[in-house]
Amino acid sequence: MLVVEDEPFLAEAIRDGLRLEAISADLAGDGDTALELLDLNAYDIAVLDRDIPGPSGDEVAASIVASGSGIPILMLTAADRIDDKATGFELGADDYLTKPFELRELVLRLRALDRRRAHRRPPVRELAGLRVDPFRREVYRDGRYVALTRKQFAVLEVLVAAEGGVVSAEELLERAWDENADPFTNAVRITVSALRKRLGEPWVIATVPGVGYRIDAAPEERGQDDPPG
Repeated sequence: MLVVEDEPFLAEAIRDGLRLEAISADLAGDGDTALELLDLNAYDIAVLDRDIPGPSGDEVAASIVASGSGIPILMLTAADRIDDKATGFELGADDYLTKPFELRELVLRLRALDRRRAHRRPPVRELAGLRVDPFRREVYRDGRYVALTRKQFAVLEVLVAAEGGVVSAEELLERAWDENADPFTNAVRITVSALRKRLGEPWVIATVPGVGYRIDAAPEERGQDDPPG
């Protein structure tokens, strides 16, 4: 999980306590670091202190919700007024814990969030040697783990869900980006090219000229349409 807390001693104490419960955690001391880690890694739960340097915990929570990842959010804060809690829930928080708190209570709440999420885990999809796990946000190709950015994962998830069908650039832009995305942007082409490189050869994403992209169930070695450049 990801723990976002700007008090170093508290953050370390939380990580050490979670480790004793067989729960691994990455630490972020500010909003910028939190957003970078969220873009690089797949987390089961995010524990967010609301009052942190850089983008606030509220802004990080909003980013998580906007990403569509479904990561449960537990807010940590010293503010215990009902209005503060209401604001946190409105932003998309799944639970709320005020400081100071007992580590045991934190662990119990985290386990409850994980159980709740387990009931609505999306199915793992496998196609053309790819294994895409939307719940853990993990991708494997022929058994090899492939690290993807959040956007790359979102694009691949849409393509794999199409089960070999062609997905237009417009649809990818609509489903993997937000509603404010520029319809004339070349972000889709750039992201697909980078995604191909991450997945490696033989290229598994085929371009259908003038139409869109699809997962090639029988990819060939380099030399087929639209190699990365």
